Amino acid sequence: MTTVLIVSEVLQWIVLLVGAVVLLGLARQVGVLHERSAPLGALVTDKGPDIGEPAPVFDLRDFRGRVVRIGGERPVGELQLLLFLSPTCPMCEKLLPTVRSFAAGEGVSPVVVSDGDEADHRRFLETHDLGDVPYLVSPSIGMRFQIGKVPYAVLIDHAGRIRAKGIVNTREHLESLIEAHRTGFGTLQQFVAAHRKPNGAAETSTHAGGATPR
Repeated sequence: MTTVLIVSEVLQWIVLLVGAVVLLGLARQVGVLHERSAPLGALVTDKGPDIGEPAPVFDLRDFRGRVVRIGGERPVGELQLLLFLSPTCPMCEKLLPTVRSFAAGEGVSPVVVSDGDEADHRRFLETHDLGDVPYLVSPSIGMRFQIGKVPYAVLIDHAGRIRAKGIVNTREHLESLIEAHRTGFGTLQQFVAAHRKPNGAAETSTHAGGATPR
């Protein structure tokens, strides 16, 4: 009986050790996958003015009659965020509160741009509090930027140049536009690709006139 208990105890320890080794292996693989996975930034789908190019300039009245300028020069450091949406898009409705809090936290000036039937826009504004955020209804803006899907955002810097853009369904997508602008890359995917060798090792490259570690 004693022999059986000893053998059982040994087998339990062996099973525990094997399980620990397996868990360590899984943890290592998760870490490798995390390192290799690029952050999910806003996906660029339009064929309009490219990142780094001047944004088209518009001077239009919003739904409340206020004159709003799209593009052009602004005070140094001020960013303008164009949010293209549709009043009949469920995802756009869910995103609006996030856009307001995000813009306030980042010091960004948001402008909502839409198109379609006036009655839809009135119902939309009656049920959604935009605060002081301008609401423009203009097909010409979407056509000039060649926006094909919504919700879509375009980030414009104080010099009137496009710094980042893409489909935005979450706050993380909005934050990716700011990070892309801060790093000097059009998208986070470009940033990761430029800072990683195929084997994941660090390297040095030249960007924005100087050498930066990768």
